[in-house]
Order: sequence, then structure tokens, then C-alpha cells
Amino acid sequence: MSTSTAGPTTRPTTGPTATSPSPSSAPTPDTGAHTPEAAGLIADARRRIDDLDGRIIGLVQERMAVSAVIQRERITSGGRRVNLSREMEILAHYRDQLGKPGTALAMTLLELSRGQI
Repeated sequence: MSTSTAGPTTRPTTGPTATSPSPSSAPTPDTGAHTPEAAGLIADARRRIDDLDGRIIGLVQERMAVSAVIQRERITSGGRRVNLSREMEILAHYRDQLGKPGTALAMTLLELSRGQI
């Protein structure tokens, strides 16, 4: 007769635990979130980003219009269409504020505002 002195055996848990998402909580297709709370926060943040993007686009369009006035006045007065020293100031400002990607952003803004050189 065999007697066991060991305590109760424990089995590894294979189901969900309090710290892990349940297998049925697949990410929502539109946010990729695994919980309704996260999906709500993501949706709210995306609405804010959409609003910011709309404002940024509006500001870029305004910048383009102001740049057109500057170019027109410069050309009308006998100057060049582009002021390279001013563009270098703009590039440096964006680089200082945003790092290397800022330079690329400034180049895009300059191209939108004055066209390709």
C-alpha cells in the first residue's frame, strides 16, 4: 500500500487570469484594443488627432497663402521668388524644435509654399 505525504497537487492554469486578457477578447478591428475601456480611450484620442490634423492642414493652407503674397511682392519689386537665407532660417528652426525629422517637415512646407526649386 502506498501512502503519499505530498500535499495537494496543483495544475497549471490554462484559462484566463485576472492579469491576462481572456482568449475571447480579440482586438477590436477599428482600434486594436482588447478592452472596451481601451477602445474608448483610443477612439477619443483618434478624434482629437483628426481635429489636430484638420487644424494643421488649415494652418498649412494659410501659410501657403501668406507665402504667395510674399513671393508676389518680392518679384513685383524686382527681387527673386525665393530667399534662400530665409529658408535656411526656417530649416534650422524646425530642426532645432523637432530634430532631424523637423528638417524634412520644413522642406515639405517650403515646397508646398513656394514650389520646387
